[in-house]
Amino acid sequence: MINPYVILLIVSVIVASFAQILLKKSSMITYSSRIREYLNLYVIVGYGMMFLSLFMTMISYKGFKNFANVPLLESLGYAVVMVLGYFFFKEKITLRKVLGIALILGGIFVYNMV
Repeated sequence: MINPYVILLIVSVIVASFAQILLKKSSMITYSSRIREYLNLYVIVGYGMMFLSLFMTMISYKGFKNFANVPLLESLGYAVVMVLGYFFFKEKITLRKVLGIALILGGIFVYNMV
């Protein structure tokens, strides 16, 4: 059976990834004033989701006796953001991006083997 804290950490990573997409969406819009750049729905919801993700991550850490898998799960956010960028912004998934994420995941995997 999968540890519920692992599932919570994965959901936390996904929530943080969606928050990053909202913040990027906000940065692509030209606003009428400096205040509106920071006080708009995208930014407020994005940062709210980041805080939610933070609390979910903190709660999930309680369930880990061995923290070796945590960096691997946290780094999944890079892949999730890449996929969300493809769907929401039509960004290309290039070989360079895939290799970069593979290097990140591979590095964490190798580090945890030692």
